[in-house]
Amino acid sequence: MMQWHWIDSDAGLAEVCDETRLGDYVAIDTEFVRTRTYYAQLGLIQLYNGTTLALIDPLAIDDMSPFWELLSDESVIKVLHSGSEDLEIFAQRGGVVPKPLFDSQVAGVLLNLGPAMGYGKLIQHYTDIELDKGESRTDWLARPLRQTQLEYAAADVFYLYQIFPQMHAAIEEMGRLDWVWQEGERACRGRLDPEQPEKAYLKVKNGWQLRPNQLAVLKSLAAWRLEVAQRKDLALGFVVKDAVLLNLAKHAPRSLAYLERLEGLDPRTLQRYGKSMLGAISRADLNNPPEPIDPTALDPDYREAVAEVRVVMQNLAKEHQVQPEFLASKKLVSQYVSYVWRGCEGNLPEILIGWRGELSSDTLSKLSLR
Repeated sequence: MMQWHWIDSDAGLAEVCDETRLGDYVAIDTEFVRTRTYYAQLGLIQLYNGTTLALIDPLAIDDMSPFWELLSDESVIKVLHSGSEDLEIFAQRGGVVPKPLFDSQVAGVLLNLGPAMGYGKLIQHYTDIELDKGESRTDWLARPLRQTQLEYAAADVFYLYQIFPQMHAAIEEMGRLDWVWQEGERACRGRLDPEQPEKAYLKVKNGWQLRPNQLAVLKSLAAWRLEVAQRKDLALGFVVKDAVLLNLAKHAPRSLAYLERLEGLDPRTLQRYGKSMLGAISRADLNNPPEPIDPTALDPDYREAVAEVRVVMQNLAKEHQVQPEFLASKKLVSQYVSYVWRGCEGNLPEILIGWRGELSSDTLSKLSLR
């Protein structure tokens, strides 16, 4: 039976973190709520160091610094499963990323257990235990949490801690342990960089459709929306949806009367943000519009180059027994082709870095993509 300790005091957190820093590794997970907010609302942190299984209540603890310091302690391996959202929380709340990071989902892929496994399937593979996922929709901000919810949360680190030695030994024997560390560093890369409002427009769906002047308006509107979302802690879509932002950029209305006639803009949004949206539109730098978004993606020659590289990478994946999508996803292939089409200027693409570069650089260098 799992025995856990509910930690809801500064002293309790400091004690368990000090104890954990004496060991070699620790299993960590988080539970959070994210519905209408821009930032994930952290409700629980689970930590198991082999001695103490701690369920940490961040709603009750004033000083979380011992936990952030633990994450930064490079003498202790942090074991997470599919840790992307956890990393986002750690960076936003604590200004820190875990070092070193062993992601068990990544390790499972590199061990050729199949495509990215969910936690339940991974645990079942190693232990034959089928975990109950019935509490996955829990409101982790509610108090008190039920016994079944606590058991669910505790299981997320209890079994992860148990399987880590097996996974670590297997991946080391396979000669891919350094790959796991590289992937951990890659997952953490850029997490602590502040968001750049001037680049927010690049994430607006279908922005590539716009003409230069329209794109300048979109750039100003997207920066405004990001500022509002962060200040009010609202998901971007609950400020203004992408489709509406795109429509605003296309028509560039200059008056509230014009805004009222614009399709998709509901009265509440108009009342709340109408004037500030007009302000953002008026601030658009029409004399210096941004470069078109991904202008090469529609070029038939570019698409042919992407297809050629994908075939090459799939063959390399088969040769080296690596999941094709993990070695070279569509995004990574497109990044590489764009790099070549720019005359190999700028930052190296991921496919040429680290273990991926070791497998693919020589072969890719022999291709003629232009």
